[in-house]
Amino acid sequence: MTERQLSQELQHAAAQIRLIEDYPEDGVLFRDITPVLADGPALAAVVADLAAHCPEFDVVAGIEARGFILAGALGVHTQCGALSVRKAGKLPAPAAAASYSLEYGEATVEVQQDIKPGARVLILDDVLATGGTADAARRVIEAIGGEVVGFGMLCEVAGLGGREKLGDLPIHVVFP
Repeated sequence: MTERQLSQELQHAAAQIRLIEDYPEDGVLFRDITPVLADGPALAAVVADLAAHCPEFDVVAGIEARGFILAGALGVHTQCGALSVRKAGKLPAPAAAASYSLEYGEATVEVQQDIKPGARVLILDDVLATGGTADAARRVIEAIGGEVVGFGMLCEVAGLGGREKLGDLPIHVVFP
């Protein structure tokens, strides 16, 4: 991956990301993007970058929980719909579920049948690490008839195989 020059607005947003050692468990360096979400100009810069660099989509699917905020903002920015990819047991009418492994445990995600078959879906999350969560989101979107066109992420943890797990679909990382 080549380094790209970040605009002044994106440099401001990147400076808001907080690194927290040993969270949620020892050995994990957590990238906390909540300060970016709380800063209007930073959030606007991130959303504009995602809109400019991600493939065309009908619906953006945000992965729980920070992905929800990003998906809502990008959905409004592009006048497209937003879909929630939730942790198991949080939806009243789940239509599809997929389990996965992540660097510190196991989890399951679910979606409801809230999109039309064939809808082009962009999957959005805060961090790409092992790719387990994003891959599970892809599987549940496909299970309800959506066509995943790519992924958008704020940050990436290199060396954990996330890109490889997601195959040939386009992946845009705002802060590589």
